[in-house]
Amino acid sequence: MGFMRSLRTDRVIVKVGTNTLTTAGGGLNYVLIESIAEQISELKGHGHEFIIVTSGAIGLGCNELSLRERPSDIVLRQVCAAIGQSKIMGVYHRAFEHYGGIVAQILLTYGDFKDESKHKNLRNGIHELLKLGITPIINENDVVAIDEIAGAFGDNDSLSAMVAVDVGAGLLILLTDVDGLYDDDPGDNDGARLIRTVTEITPEIEAMAGRTGSGLAVGGMKTKVDAARVCMGAGCDLVIANGREGGAIRRIVAGDELGTLFHGTRDQS
Repeated sequence: MGFMRSLRTDRVIVKVGTNTLTTAGGGLNYVLIESIAEQISELKGHGHEFIIVTSGAIGLGCNELSLRERPSDIVLRQVCAAIGQSKIMGVYHRAFEHYGGIVAQILLTYGDFKDESKHKNLRNGIHELLKLGITPIINENDVVAIDEIAGAFGDNDSLSAMVAVDVGAGLLILLTDVDGLYDDDPGDNDGARLIRTVTEITPEIEAMAGRTGSGLAVGGMKTKVDAARVCMGAGCDLVIANGREGGAIRRIVAGDELGTLFHGTRDQS
């Protein structure tokens, strides 16, 4: 079994990346979303609170319009986002309904964090939803977020870190299509080792992140390490793990050494 991690799991953010949500054909991975709903519903029954940050709206909209790849044209991306957004929410809605859960959609832009009154409203809204036992599902508002749509949020990695810090979460789980941070690109090097725990983001760690990434996603590993820096500074742990691992959320919350843990700095006072 090996070493067990001790993480703060009272309030957990789960970010689901585009490559985790979609199948090779560009459609949705329904089995995965069903599994996420099942795991979260079970864990909520044990007293944990969850917020989901989901990607995938633009990709899904592209698929609906039979576009081969993500359009570079911003207006077309907004169109894809507008189509994909309601579709993806529908899938989460049905998946959670199976387990008697209610989900709520929250669409955010950077401006919502910068503007103090919007920011306060956002925080109050999320707290109220959690109090009622509802699972908030957050996405970047790609239809209006012109400046961010080019990838400032990096496939929602930085958005999820901002949310985690904002609501005082103890843990952010980034579900992706790789097993975690490797010391080299596992695609090129069979000897590449998975880094289990990171306590400090050193230049070496940054260099490792630059070497690994996947084709489709906006984020890659670099934006994930950037997100980890934000979380760690606020005392929040971040785990990068493969969303296709069976029971990944349940296992991480239980303390299994799955993926790469970036350990949040705790005050020694």
